[in-house]
Order: sequence, then C-alpha cells, then structure tokens
Amino acid sequence: MSNFTPVKIAGVGYCVPQTVVTNDDLTKLYETSDEWIYTRTGIKERRVVSGNETAIDLGLDAAKKALEKSGIEPNNIDCIIAAASVPPQLYPTLACTLQAKLGIEKTIPAFDLTAACTGLIYALQVARGFIHSGIYKNILIVAADNNSKITNWEDRGTSILFGDGAGAMVLTVAEDGIDDILSIKISANGAIGQMIQTNMPSQCCPLVKQADEVGSGKIIMDGKEVYKFAVTTVPKYVEECIELSGLSAEEIDYLIPHQANQRIIESIQKRLKYSDDKVVSNIKYYGNTSAASIPIALVEGVEQGKIKLGSTAVWCKKLHPTHYLTLTKTYKTKIGYLKIRFSFLKHSYINIYKLFWLLSSFFKLLQSFMMLF
Repeated sequence: MSNFTPVKIAGVGYCVPQTVVTNDDLTKLYETSDEWIYTRTGIKERRVVSGNETAIDLGLDAAKKALEKSGIEPNNIDCIIAAASVPPQLYPTLACTLQAKLGIEKTIPAFDLTAACTGLIYALQVARGFIHSGIYKNILIVAADNNSKITNWEDRGTSILFGDGAGAMVLTVAEDGIDDILSIKISANGAIGQMIQTNMPSQCCPLVKQADEVGSGKIIMDGKEVYKFAVTTVPKYVEECIELSGLSAEEIDYLIPHQANQRIIESIQKRLKYSDDKVVSNIKYYGNTSAASIPIALVEGVEQGKIKLGSTAVWCKKLHPTHYLTLTKTYKTKIGYLKIRFSFLKHSYINIYKLFWLLSSFFKLLQSFMMLF
C-alpha cells in the first residue's frame, strides 16, 4: 500500500422528492395506523417521486450539489459511476444520462452498477481503486433510486418501509497525501438472496414455450429473516473493518448505518455498545432510500450539527443480504486536518518525508493559533 494515490472526499450532496407520504396517508390503502408503523419501523413519513419525476432528476440534483461543494467543474470529471437498482431505463445508463445533463462534453467512462442498498459503497470501492491506481483523478459517484415505483402498495409489510432519494459524492486525489478512506470491507452471500428479491416481468419469444412463472417486478421481502441477518452480521463486520483501519472502537466518532429500520439500527447500536450521540439516524422522515440513505444521513447530519467535521465514522450497508459491506472513513475538511493527520500516523505506509511534513504543518497551525492571542 506504499505507492497508491490517496483519496479525498471533496463533496457530498443529496436530493429527496418534494412529495411526502405520511403513515396516516397509508391508512387510505390498507388497514394500519401511524402508531403500528412507527413502533415497528421508526418511520413517520417518506418521500416519493410523482408525475414524471424519476431517479434521474434526483440524481442530477444530488450530483450538482456534490460538485458545487467540491469546487470541481463537471468537465473536469474523469469518470461517473451510478448505483441504481431501479433506474427509469436500462439504457442509456443512469450514469450516461447524468453525463449529458451535467453538460460534460468530453467522452469519459460512465456506467451503472447494481448492488441494491449497498450500491453507493460498492461504487466507492471501485472509484477508490481507480484513484489509488492513478487511472483517474476526479470521479463522480451517484446513488439514485425510486423504489416507490416497484413497491407493492397493497403489501403492508414492504410498502411502509421504502422512500425515494439520491446521494452523490465527488472523489479526487488528496493533494496533502492523506487518504479520507481508511478501510472498506465488502462481501456477499448469494445463497440467502431470496430474503429480498425483485423478479422482473418478461416473456420469451412468441415462437417458443413461455416460462411457467413471470416476475411481478415488485419488491418481495422476508422481513423477519432480514432483521435476524442484520443484527447478527453487521456488528461483526463493523468490528472487523475498524480493526482493518488500524483504529480502535473508542476512536470512532460516529456510526452511520443504512437507514432500513429503526429497530435494526437500535439492535446494532446495542450490540456495539454505542451511545445515542454516536449513531446517526434520520429514517423517521425518509424511510429506506436504498443506496442513497448513507449520503442523505451524512450530509443532513453535518448540516444540522449532529456530525462534527473532521470526525471518523463507520458507514455500514447491509440490507440486501447478498451485498453486505461496511467501511471506515474520515471526512476531511480544513478544520478537521489536525485530527486526521494524527490518525494517519498509525498507518504503516507513512514515510519519513510525510512525517516531517505533518509535523511542520502542525507547528504552523499552532503558530497561527497562538497569533490569535
């Protein structure tokens, strides 16, 4: 790991639809109540697309916000990776459509990947590899889904959970030599994929025998099994990822979990023995926004002052059992450099030049601080 190019998370943005569907609204569709839904999920309302609005609109807005915060112009982006489980069209890809709508004139790689709720962090791992290896410098990642379009609104068990949204990140080369991403651990278990599935409708050529069963195109989920999987598996992988980063559990400032179900979040929190102020949750107002849930929680948490800049956080995504992962990362800003640089000293790949550079930066910062008095 001594010759890789470090990664900086330069900007993060999110977008949710304007249309709000509350728990009381759902009582018009089937027998339920706000209390019944809230006590089981922690959700009070969710945002859904309406009319001609799609994941493209959400993703475009999130991408523009992330680019603006990064200070990088769209035409300086070298690659776009979109994580989308429910794109409005299979081709052109969501990434290619966003490339056009952002006005990026040069030809660059733009592709989608599908990894359900974990899509954004799968994309993050791919982008990280591109930058580490020096292939690309500036990469835009967009996670955008409108699960409301494949939700069975007659099924109380699943329709109470999902909302729509998008999140975006701009990754670039860390010119200061400090990597914002400390560790990523991803894995899958396809053998239990039936816990959450969506079988798409299709038909064979009319000249041949047709399939015995045709998919409904709707989300099917075994909620009890997903719950058991999450609360037993996530804590173990969080601990492994922290160890992989070279940190200890005490050095983690925040846990930002996938916003799938408040009961799952609380069970994971209990097993990890994290206090309430270390766990970020906004599922109450958005529901499960799939791959967009972490960037939405991250940006909103910073904006509301719940997440302090320059902190170290664990992101964990798991809700699709075939795509489980967790990662530890440091969100770097100018006022957060000092803490991050000292955390960086724990890594084996630091060299003598960087050590002197870090110490020099520290004393310059200290000198500036003393001048205030």
